[in-house]
Amino acid sequence: MKPSLLPWALLLLATVPGSGLRPAAGAQGSCSQRCGNQSGPCSCHPTCFGLASCCMDVRDFCLEISPYSGSMMGGKDFVVQHLNWSNPADSVICSFKESIQTRGYVDASGRVHCVSPLLYESGRIPFTLSMDNGRSFPRSGTWLSVHPSKVSDSEKSQLVNETRWQYYGTPGTQGNLTLTWNTSALPSDTVTIELWGYEETGQPYSQEWAAAWSYLYSLATNVHNSGSFTFTPKPAPQNFQRWEVGSLRIVDSRHRAGEQDVQALWSNEHALAWHLGDDFRMDPVAWARNQCLAWEELEDQLPTFLEELPDCPCTLAQARADSGRFHTDYGCDLERGSVCTYHPGAVHCVRSVQASPKYDSGQQCCYTADGTQLLTADSTGGSTPDRGHDWGSPPYRVPPRVPGLSHWVYDVISFYHCCLWAPECFRYMSRRPSSDCRSYRPPRLASAFGDPHFVTFDGTNFTFNGRGEYVLLEAALTDLRVQARAQTRMAPEGSQDRGTGLTAVAIQEANSDVVEVRLGDGAGVLQVLLNQEVLSFAEQRWMDLKGMFLSVAAGDRVSVMLTSEAGLEISLQGPFLSVAVLLPEKFLTHTRGLLGTLNDNPADDFTLRSGEVLPPSASSRELFRFGADWAVQNASSLLTYDSKFLVENFKEQPKHDPTFLPLFPEESPTSPSQASAAADLCGDDSFCTFDVAATGSLSVGNASRVAHMQHLLRVRSLQPVVSCGWLAPPANGHKQGERYLVGSTVRFRCNNGYSLAGAEASTCQADGTWSWPTPTCQPGRSYAVLLGIIFGGLGLVALVGLGYWFLRRRKSNTAVWGSQP
Repeated sequence: MKPSLLPWALLLLATVPGSGLRPAAGAQGSCSQRCGNQSGPCSCHPTCFGLASCCMDVRDFCLEISPYSGSMMGGKDFVVQHLNWSNPADSVICSFKESIQTRGYVDASGRVHCVSPLLYESGRIPFTLSMDNGRSFPRSGTWLSVHPSKVSDSEKSQLVNETRWQYYGTPGTQGNLTLTWNTSALPSDTVTIELWGYEETGQPYSQEWAAAWSYLYSLATNVHNSGSFTFTPKPAPQNFQRWEVGSLRIVDSRHRAGEQDVQALWSNEHALAWHLGDDFRMDPVAWARNQCLAWEELEDQLPTFLEELPDCPCTLAQARADSGRFHTDYGCDLERGSVCTYHPGAVHCVRSVQASPKYDSGQQCCYTADGTQLLTADSTGGSTPDRGHDWGSPPYRVPPRVPGLSHWVYDVISFYHCCLWAPECFRYMSRRPSSDCRSYRPPRLASAFGDPHFVTFDGTNFTFNGRGEYVLLEAALTDLRVQARAQTRMAPEGSQDRGTGLTAVAIQEANSDVVEVRLGDGAGVLQVLLNQEVLSFAEQRWMDLKGMFLSVAAGDRVSVMLTSEAGLEISLQGPFLSVAVLLPEKFLTHTRGLLGTLNDNPADDFTLRSGEVLPPSASSRELFRFGADWAVQNASSLLTYDSKFLVENFKEQPKHDPTFLPLFPEESPTSPSQASAAADLCGDDSFCTFDVAATGSLSVGNASRVAHMQHLLRVRSLQPVVSCGWLAPPANGHKQGERYLVGSTVRFRCNNGYSLAGAEASTCQADGTWSWPTPTCQPGRSYAVLLGIIFGGLGLVALVGLGYWFLRRRKSNTAVWGSQP
């Protein structure tokens, strides 16, 4: 996408299509307690704006808010848009998830405000609004609760030198600590600085297991709101010592200590080394060792979660390509400078997107600059699996599902105890070992792009340029459905192309949310719709949704990660969308649609709904019949019809337009000069050549060429790699080499005083086995010492012999000289 389009694409679109249209003229009825409802004389559904069918009071009851997101820690003040209230004295109650209520207010301008509550979950949180002190809640909206690490720094208070805070009291770390914040984010003359602690109580994996934030104490009250606070920590009273993870909160001094759900700024959650007692400060190593041993004892009593985690990809290229199952770990990101604090030696880490099915645990995989997986068995910088997935696990709220915080309690603070504050890291690493990749199986890839060209899961290439709405993929295994809309492009001179391209893609799996990505009204603009409502990504680029995660990694690319570990990437390529679908191996034999039958047999990729199979040699016109057969049926359509054009041309028309006659690949309407230019641009890429012919545009052809190259690059990145697994060094020895993939060689050496018994090197073979097992280092003199003794002895014998020969020679010469006159 051109750089000039990036600002549009990064924001995507913050308004619904046709939002300038007025509600339905003369519409009767109200949206009170009817938001999302399309029935009746007027509509309260998000599509009503584009269709001019809204009730007159839709904006009064179906609420838009700004900002629309904030930390799940709560305390964010947001304004209800389009709702003006004349009486500031009226009592405002904001109810989240029908059970958590916070008190709002009406400001001097008549704008209605709410304050977000402290939550134990991320994602879209429904809320309702009462303007009569809780007697009725006719208005509704949605608040986006965000993992604390994904909140912008301007919305948080900052621990100046966070490492210093978390090492305070250990040797060399004393003195003052400083907290800073943005004063405009908390309008108040004076503030109170509070410490809150987080803990998880009850028997793990029982019904009594609970998560709780607790107000502990205030560090200072009635502090001038200057944006900075410096203090010298003192050991907390004994009754607060059990909290080792916590956060600082800044609130208006008018609030009582520990008052919940008021406007506030929170710091990052962190290890509370600075508030621990004198026993920690007097001997932090001994204190931390005891904590590490206690964690080790508890960990050994808990169920093992490692067996249900997915294996890591073997290479960095695989990890970055497998975007349905793995996503960048924000703590070690190649694209953000590879600041890998907890994983020295790594340049990039990824985490499994989905938590494990039984224990809600998470996998982490880290890689070095040459793409090699970094293992804890070789380095303390290796990747470590997590008992609590860092991103949490739906439905959240209880351990170990609480985003970020369960991970801190069971995986991070224990790392401080064992590895950072005490030299007991071997205990931690033995219970958080890296996964190797011996069982890793890359996902299968299929793509659609250009005028639509398709590459199926089994590698079949074909072109189907119908006009209408079609099934790209159906998989009964998980009730996964992917549908697309194909439209013609209007050429700059106003004529209509004889080709089409994808302009919208919609996805749903089982009862998940429906996500649709489509071209916006402006050039280079993507719109993302959630259940037919346009989303804004002006504040957040990651959203936890029902049955899926959604990420806008770049302005022109949207990633959808499903519970089944299937993934989609939808991007902007030229005037059309490009779609890549990734499926794990469990989908073998379970797919059908335009992307083919995933079964390692390209011969049956052209299977019609009836089960009839067209041969691989089918003509382009026969393939056109195949594509038309996979037209979406009205009753099962996932696509949105929120404009007069879409209703008249797609909803109320056949899903496949039988009147549209496309250009077929065997036709060649290009002029000799255009054919020459296309040959220079496209080379042997037939997709590119065809698109130049169909559209008369070299830029359209080039977009298809680039999309095809990206597909081929991803296919190469996802090629299976043979791993022989980790190879241990010999006891009383060491090894050279930490790469365990086919063709890699590991060499062995013994420590002084030991001799090597076995092979000096072992190579990973194509069958996944090592050529030689790890040798042993046996007590006794090493070969080097023995060779030194042998050669030293031989040298001594040679020297004695040489001396003897010299003396005999000299004696002989003396006798000769004495006989002369």
